[in-house]
Amino acid sequence: MTDMPTTDPLAKHGGDDVDVPHRPGDRGSAEPKRRKPRDRALVMVYTGQGKGKSTAAFGMLLRAWARRYRCGVFQFVKSGKWKVGEAKAAAALGGIDWEKMGDGWSWLSRDLDESADLAREGWAEVKRAIAEERYEFLLLDEITYPIKWGWIDAAEVVETLRTRPGFQHVVITGRDAAPELIELADLVTEVTKVKHPMDQGIRAQQGIEW
Repeated sequence: MTDMPTTDPLAKHGGDDVDVPHRPGDRGSAEPKRRKPRDRALVMVYTGQGKGKSTAAFGMLLRAWARRYRCGVFQFVKSGKWKVGEAKAAAALGGIDWEKMGDGWSWLSRDLDESADLAREGWAEVKRAIAEERYEFLLLDEITYPIKWGWIDAAEVVETLRTRPGFQHVVITGRDAAPELIELADLVTEVTKVKHPMDQGIRAQQGIEW
């Protein structure tokens, strides 16, 4: 019996002159040919009252990491004291920068001025990262809240994202996304609540909420 010819399953994704992210020996961001001509840097927004906005964004983060994008996460509500499951997973994977810029649930904060300062400090670092083209995939988790509360200027966020250099995907999560962000975004998904365990008195739990 003649053996069936074997082919590299990765080869179908590009010719010899195209080094796509998931090919063995890929040099990551040092290899510009890894992106195809159709690729465009996107601004993506996950908003709405339902649960799952950050979860969806973290799923996309994993996809970007698997394609060897330079990945960064800035969380604007959860503080460094929070033992977030996704952050633990990212640390185990390696190669994902993760910053927690909040002080916990900011709407319960005893010092809102400090919370606002932390949010502005986080945004200043995001602007530096964007200017330096530090990441190809940047997740701004729950940044909609400090924007809504007036701690971060929505117009400044829009202009920074609109004029960002190079190739940088940006994902934004959180309820009540500003209309300016929705107008700018290439993708907007609104997560609608139908049911939630808390409606039954079931408290948040590890592995589900964090």
